[in-house]
Amino acid sequence: MDTETQFSDTIPQPGVVGQPLSRVDGWAKVTGQAKYSAEYNRLPGLSYALIVGSDVAKGRVTSIDAGAAQRQPGVLAIFTHQNLPKLAKSPNNPDDRRALASSGMSFFPLESDQVYYAGQPVAVVVADTLEHAQAAAALLRVSIAPEVPVSSYEAKNAELYVPKTIRGYAPGVTKRGEAQAAFASAPVQLTATYVHATTHHNPMEPGATTAHWEAPDRLTVYDTTQGVSETQKTLAAMLGLAQDQVRVITKYLGGGFGCKAWVWPHVVLAPLLAKAVGRPVKLVLTRPQQFTGMGLREEQTQTLKLGATREGKLLALVHEKTSTTSPWEDWAETNGRIINMLYACPTFEGTYRLAHANVMTPTSTRAPGDMPGSFAIECSMDDLAAQLNLDPIQLRLLNYAEVDPTTGHAWSSKSLKECYARGAELFGWNRRNPKAGQTREGHLLVGYGMATASYPVHGSQGTARVRLYADGHAVVQAGATDLGTGTYTINTQVAADALGLPMQNIRFELGDTNLPTTQWSGGSTAAGRVSSSVYLACQEVWQKLLKVAVIDKKSPLYGAKPEDVAVEKGRLQLKANPAKGEGYADIMQRASLSDVEGSALGKYGAGYEAPKATANANMNKKEDAAPHSMHAFGAHFCEVHVDPELGTVRVTRWVSVMSAGRILNPKTARSQVIGGSIFGIGAALMEQTVRDPHLARYTNATLADYHVCTNADIPNMTVDFIDEHDPYVNAMGVKGIGEISIVGVTAAVANAVYHATGKRVRSLPMTPARVLATLHEPA
Repeated sequence: MDTETQFSDTIPQPGVVGQPLSRVDGWAKVTGQAKYSAEYNRLPGLSYALIVGSDVAKGRVTSIDAGAAQRQPGVLAIFTHQNLPKLAKSPNNPDDRRALASSGMSFFPLESDQVYYAGQPVAVVVADTLEHAQAAAALLRVSIAPEVPVSSYEAKNAELYVPKTIRGYAPGVTKRGEAQAAFASAPVQLTATYVHATTHHNPMEPGATTAHWEAPDRLTVYDTTQGVSETQKTLAAMLGLAQDQVRVITKYLGGGFGCKAWVWPHVVLAPLLAKAVGRPVKLVLTRPQQFTGMGLREEQTQTLKLGATREGKLLALVHEKTSTTSPWEDWAETNGRIINMLYACPTFEGTYRLAHANVMTPTSTRAPGDMPGSFAIECSMDDLAAQLNLDPIQLRLLNYAEVDPTTGHAWSSKSLKECYARGAELFGWNRRNPKAGQTREGHLLVGYGMATASYPVHGSQGTARVRLYADGHAVVQAGATDLGTGTYTINTQVAADALGLPMQNIRFELGDTNLPTTQWSGGSTAAGRVSSSVYLACQEVWQKLLKVAVIDKKSPLYGAKPEDVAVEKGRLQLKANPAKGEGYADIMQRASLSDVEGSALGKYGAGYEAPKATANANMNKKEDAAPHSMHAFGAHFCEVHVDPELGTVRVTRWVSVMSAGRILNPKTARSQVIGGSIFGIGAALMEQTVRDPHLARYTNATLADYHVCTNADIPNMTVDFIDEHDPYVNAMGVKGIGEISIVGVTAAVANAVYHATGKRVRSLPMTPARVLATLHEPA
């Protein structure tokens, strides 16, 4: 029988699951015992690689003078397009791309003399120390004949086009009903254009790969990846190896945010170089190379048209997005997804326009599409509310989607109304003056803003393995990645409750392709997928023990029916008579079992079939069997102080309320929401990567010039959760919460700035200069 549905009618009762517990990996991190990918320094003969990037955005390499660099002490080799070992499969070959689905872009550098973007690797130096590699790289002379680059979709030489699909994920044009006609005939019409600057992920830990060939056909890679299995598969294909010949290890990750979800050139270069020099190679990106080596959130312009009745009911949504992509991809964030589903509206039309430019391929950045898309729809909803003299929450409730507008499917669960109510209560929304620009604190303008958050459940699956030992401890394993968000902790909690053991008796292992395969940690899928597989694998363990006990005449459970037995504190006992039972150790000792192992496949979202016993008793069989639309929902509330003389904006209060199924650990979940909100506040007020419009080079590719939030920029933040039961999403009723935390944040800040000033800033980031310029625009 499929373990996905066999035992999942007995979801663990409240124990350590749901408790705000501290991270089990916290001690290893604060004491320095946690090893990150660049910290495996005791490999025999470890050498160091340094990428030399092009300072030209478009051109051809005409000559390479490596003589002086090669003569430097400690230099082992210098690689260019002239001598780099060839790949077995390359993204540059269209026939190979299907096997390289996790490659960050369909281009691999150093295979020709062509330069396509600034920072593109044109050489790599390998030396016995990092300092020797740096000294040699400074003497390397690479001459490039420059050509005129395309810097962005705004450049005069850019050519806009509408792609057939967005990298195969979504259509270039989406239509639901006749939105253009509905907008043209709508009694109330609103059109607005929004601009989002280029931003970069900038995790604390930069991209880093350490490659060690333990045998000619046996490779171990320590990599900063969000998905060890995806990296293993892609590396094996590119290097011409079987998957089991490549081992990828990522025990700890210093942030990812999407840039580490893909295999970028440096990840492949490290094992190539290690094979060529016959020594382990460590390749760590510098901070400037982080801007040109692992993707970005693309610059983009959105125009959104809202058609509505005079009472505020939406009639039409027309959305157009224009953005920059690389010379090889049809990549764009799918902003229209959230605009199409968030509110009840009978018609929608969305169009993506792209321009190929001399930049590397953009990539997934926390809540790709939904984050910038929410900026457009949530600011427009506030503008519509102001035009109709409605409270912003009132307008949102008026257009509340009781079913998914895109499919007509019922929601698996939706507690957005409760999020609005709880958030308004915690924030004190009833104190908001309905008139913008009327509230002051001294000379500062004070504004209240809010916005809706939503993020979809992306279907995924993975396996876990549990081994329970007779001494009462258990080892739980899954090839997942902990991005620093609490994956170690929540799965220890799940296993502890499912087995009825203390948390200190559970050791959870992850981050290694030698462990059971699971998909990447991204798209807010890890918690829902891994917790389900761990829970089901634990059930399989005690079900195996139960089968032993019920046929053992010496067991108090002899002859018991499985459905009459429960797990409690490491014991199997009768539900009706808890005194009648025994511990795991007694069962295993009589059966001469040193350990018992269980494994299970956990599914999240699409593909998961809810057991009838967990479904709401009030729902009929037809509704249980019908497909459901699965999303997490939430609401952000923001107070800002705006200095009308300086144009500065300071966020002074913040409240977020989320409904994301069952919350496994409120403490780590709260940290997730705080982190995502801070990420969004940074995008709203300061984060912007500047690309020279003529040279197509970044001018602020350091953390000294690319501004991110510090503690001084952020107030104390209130985070609360609406507990919700969702029997359709997975065996644990858990939804991801990492991505939703940033959705709607920029809009909440922008709406607060509008309420404070009475003027709408539609370009991100809302820098003091932009705020002042908007304040002084004629009425």
